[in-house]
Amino acid sequence: MRGELATLEVKLGHRFTNAELLNRALTHSSMASEARNGGASLHDNEQLEFLGDAVLGMVVSDVLYHRFPSAREGELSTVKARLVCAAHLHGVARRLDLGEHLELGRGEEMSGGRTKKTLLVDSLEAIIAAIYLDGGLEPACKFIVDNVMDGQMVFDQEAGTDIQPAVANFKEALRELAKQNRFPEPRYATVREQGPEHAKVFTVEVRVGRERTGQAEARTKKIAAQRAARVLYERLLVESAPGTVPETPGGDEGGGQ
Repeated sequence: MRGELATLEVKLGHRFTNAELLNRALTHSSMASEARNGGASLHDNEQLEFLGDAVLGMVVSDVLYHRFPSAREGELSTVKARLVCAAHLHGVARRLDLGEHLELGRGEEMSGGRTKKTLLVDSLEAIIAAIYLDGGLEPACKFIVDNVMDGQMVFDQEAGTDIQPAVANFKEALRELAKQNRFPEPRYATVREQGPEHAKVFTVEVRVGRERTGQAEARTKKIAAQRAARVLYERLLVESAPGTVPETPGGDEGGGQ
């Protein structure tokens, strides 16, 4: 059963002047098709999704450009790609509980549409467009910064760069990705310590099941574990992407113990 839209508006941080825009953003094509078959007129969220994708890309690019004026184009592109990728947007949609507010046709409802990654990502992009159309660029930008970008960029002094990739907590991101793919819970272990006591370097390994592993080193176990989680997280993203051939993970990048 669909959740109350007033509750969703609170989570979105935007009160719609035109409530029909929010309704449309949450209406899947399966529901619109059923309505048309019954003689009613109902718009789905596909056009809003198209517009929302463009607004999202523009806002993310603009914020990164102004926040990191000395960054190279390649660095900015890498961060942007991670911020707008389906895996990250899926996590945002789940935190907002968008699934419980979707308008789905009977068949899509019965096949578990409320938890489908594609439907959730599409609805998130449609909501971005709906906020943009309802209130303009300012509230759309605020929503994107607060929900898609919040906490995703931190200053990484050890790495020597102003930009930390699009996920601030790779341990949590890896745990969520493993859960989505029904993999075992990630396990961490310190596999090596080297160097003098005042300047130790720790190597941490993360393992998801028997074959999926990642390793990284750093001056603290916490940073090494985050880097290891990042290595495995990014490889699992590739592995789970449509049309890709899984590769045996392993690596040298790296969350806390």
